[in-house]
Amino acid sequence: MADTHAEEHEGNTSTSSKILRPFKAFIRELGLITLFRASTDTKILILQRFVRLFAYGGSTLILASYLSALGISDERIGLFMTLTLVGDVFISFLLTQIADQLGRRWILVLGAALMSVAGIVFGLSGNYWVLLAGAIIGVISPSGNEIGPFRAIEESTLAHLTASADRSDIYAWYSLIGTAGTALGFVGSGWIITFLRDEKHFSVIKAYRIIYFVYTAVGVVKLCLALMLSKECEVNAQPKTANPSETAPLLGNGQTQQFKDDKKKRWRLLPAISKESQVVLVQLCVLFAFDNFASGLAPVSWVTFYFKRRFDLSEGRLGSIFSVTGVISALSMLVASSISKRIGNVKTMVFTHLPSAICLALIPIPSTLAGALVFLIGRSCTQVMDVAPRSAFLAAIVLPHERTAVMGTINVVKTCAQSLGPVITGILGTHNHFWVAFVAAGSLKATYDLGFLALFAERKSREERTVERADAEQGEHGTSASGQAA
Repeated sequence: MADTHAEEHEGNTSTSSKILRPFKAFIRELGLITLFRASTDTKILILQRFVRLFAYGGSTLILASYLSALGISDERIGLFMTLTLVGDVFISFLLTQIADQLGRRWILVLGAALMSVAGIVFGLSGNYWVLLAGAIIGVISPSGNEIGPFRAIEESTLAHLTASADRSDIYAWYSLIGTAGTALGFVGSGWIITFLRDEKHFSVIKAYRIIYFVYTAVGVVKLCLALMLSKECEVNAQPKTANPSETAPLLGNGQTQQFKDDKKKRWRLLPAISKESQVVLVQLCVLFAFDNFASGLAPVSWVTFYFKRRFDLSEGRLGSIFSVTGVISALSMLVASSISKRIGNVKTMVFTHLPSAICLALIPIPSTLAGALVFLIGRSCTQVMDVAPRSAFLAAIVLPHERTAVMGTINVVKTCAQSLGPVITGILGTHNHFWVAFVAAGSLKATYDLGFLALFAERKSREERTVERADAEQGEHGTSASGQAA
């Protein structure tokens, strides 16, 4: 009798395990298990990005409309976006280069405080130059995406906290949750403004300024999250030698020289970047310059303004449209993580980003809202699928102590290139040639995709090459040992 019960119990256990196995495989494929097991610091960093991009989404939806409501021309709006991006270049470069030395957490705290200051400036002032200063100092994003130092620091920290095999999953959720924040910011901002204007009879400028006060409050929330990060987020600025006694020179003058070198390293803020990483950095900077110049021609601020002006949409409908596209983009990132595990990060980046570039070029072709939305939604389906694989690729292609500096330098180049676009689009918009910006942006992005595929499709990461060298050395050692035994 007992044997019968035992057999029934084993049978039930086997059946339940068969049922649960596909479910476990599914959540593992989505990276949920990796996210659940991630450290508290990792989860705080991901939550920080959600909060920050929520603020960016809300402000980006209305930035061009707010400036236009203040009586600023399209050309000066484009110049405003360009100067904002140029100013952010210097702030981003400085903060990312010294982040590892001064402390990543305190740089994130400082950035959150500046966000709050920018929200107050936009909520109280209507002066063009005062707003420009606030946008630069507080990193107001014309594109709805990252333009400040935050992303480079956070991605470098995530790479530091996460094992190599888990990075694609973590970066996918980091990007997905951030994009979800942008989508929520779009819809929240749009319908808050519609409610304030229709129900509370606020003027359009006053309604816009309420959003910037919300931006200030979100900056305070982000500051609190940054203060919760632990010391585990920090990393040594320079790589350590395995055993200093083994590498110290035997001669006295050599010791003196090493002492001088060590003394220089104590005050030098800029990290050392290896020659191999310098070559890779130059190649990446050229490619990302193409892509981000294209992004500057069609940032979200201009795209929302284009749809508002051409199809006469209210802020509520506009926010809903771009919120839906944001949700689609967020969900697509999970697919990207799964694809990258099978075909690699570079091919995933290119094969998902290229259709997005084509759809971007076709957005202005239809004369109806429905037709334009087809290409807008088509673009959103693959627009950000390259983000997580790209972050994982950058983390693996350089040495650990170089990540923050390299990612920061790349972000600076990207922002510089992006800064050239808005003013050009502003001039085109003034002459009713918005469509040229879309077509040019899509073409340049396609060029970037093909160039990236050509240069990096077969390039192996530092970690892969280290493992290969170790295996080769072990094989040679084994061969020599067997020869000696013979």
